[in-house]
Amino acid sequence: MKVTVKKIALAAVFSVLSLTLSAQKYPVVDKTIAVVGGEMVSLSTLEDQVQMLLAQGMLNTRNARCEVLEQILENKLFLMQARLDSLSVNNDMVEAALSQHVDGIRRTFGSDEKLEEYFHKPLYKLRQSWRQQVTEQNLVQQEQSQIAGRVPAVTPADVRHFLDTVDRSDLPQVPVKYQLRQICIYPDREAANFAVREKLLDLRERIMNGEKFTTLARIYSEDPGSALRGGELGMAPKSMYWPVFSDAAMSLKPGSISQIVETPDGFHIIEVIEKKGDMFNARHILMKPKYTDEDREKAFKTLDSLRSEINSKAVTFELAAAFYSQDPATRTNGGQMADPRTGSSYFEIDELKPEDYKAIKDLGEGEISAPVESLDNEGRNGNTVYKIIRVDKIIPSHTATFTEDYTQLLERVESDLRLKEIDKFLDEKIKATYVVIDPMFAGCEFNRSDWLSKIRK
Repeated sequence: MKVTVKKIALAAVFSVLSLTLSAQKYPVVDKTIAVVGGEMVSLSTLEDQVQMLLAQGMLNTRNARCEVLEQILENKLFLMQARLDSLSVNNDMVEAALSQHVDGIRRTFGSDEKLEEYFHKPLYKLRQSWRQQVTEQNLVQQEQSQIAGRVPAVTPADVRHFLDTVDRSDLPQVPVKYQLRQICIYPDREAANFAVREKLLDLRERIMNGEKFTTLARIYSEDPGSALRGGELGMAPKSMYWPVFSDAAMSLKPGSISQIVETPDGFHIIEVIEKKGDMFNARHILMKPKYTDEDREKAFKTLDSLRSEINSKAVTFELAAAFYSQDPATRTNGGQMADPRTGSSYFEIDELKPEDYKAIKDLGEGEISAPVESLDNEGRNGNTVYKIIRVDKIIPSHTATFTEDYTQLLERVESDLRLKEIDKFLDEKIKATYVVIDPMFAGCEFNRSDWLSKIRK
């Protein structure tokens, strides 16, 4: 699965009537609690957002409502300016973001019924409210980007000025980084895939002959999260899963068993329990290809031989990678490894796979590891691969310097200047805008003290 379905205990969530601000209870009747220019903020709007964050486990502080209110007030200032600047939203982007948001909330609650019960509103009304929030947030983000964009391009002189004026303790600490190359050999995938398919076909036949899916899932499934529940995944939107998995599940009638389905996680058979709209609950048995000691020994023998040839200067690592490595992402550039997320050729320790780091942690520059069994970047957990790794360069942990870490320092200076520009905008707008806040928030510890001057006496 792309996403593990997590259920949050709803018993820990407070009801609206019991929510407090300091020692004061909110009134039951909805009312306007703040006015920002021509924009009004209602108590129900605040409570809706607080409930949302509580349901997602994102609020747990005593000052929670004050923090949420302050964020709403700031967003209103950005929103007013966005409208003055005639900014507009892309409706397709809004609908896509809304769908993603709704799917995430559905996954939290497990069903539309529980979601509606929690918010005391039908889903269509919730979608209307959330669509407005997503639309406004899009405008807020555009305006923030526009304000931050006023900062002129940062120059090397700006970076040097930052280094000259900042306290050394505030300088970024750069962790140790590695630049690496690899030669990879995969085990016999075809034979392993055939073997796992045969096992799943046997399990499917046993289920069709009357054995319980749940019993076999507990015994054989390699998805630890669902195996303990007899393979049951829980009600979730189809977008939470690999498309081929959700397509297969949605095509089944409740109680029927799928043919074998292959995803990046492995091979599955699926039993649908229930379907509602674009959501479904299903059981599955996941099995992954297994590789033999013979596969490992054969690959290690080849890699050992290549390592000896490279160390004796009979062939370069780059040429050996081009001819023998079976990893298409690195073989064409001499085995040079790169972070698939950023494209960087430098890796921090926590960006390396544990097996890779264990293989190179005691090596110096230019040294080649012994053969190691590791994982590639495919699927959720990766596929088995055997490799040798050469350490090309090690940059020790250090305080950022102009020469070695210019890009990182540049990003820090740019970020600081943009945040200052946004802070300046907010400080000026709070003073210049008509704002009134209900006295029930007089005890709030706002990040910006100017809000306190706006509380109605």
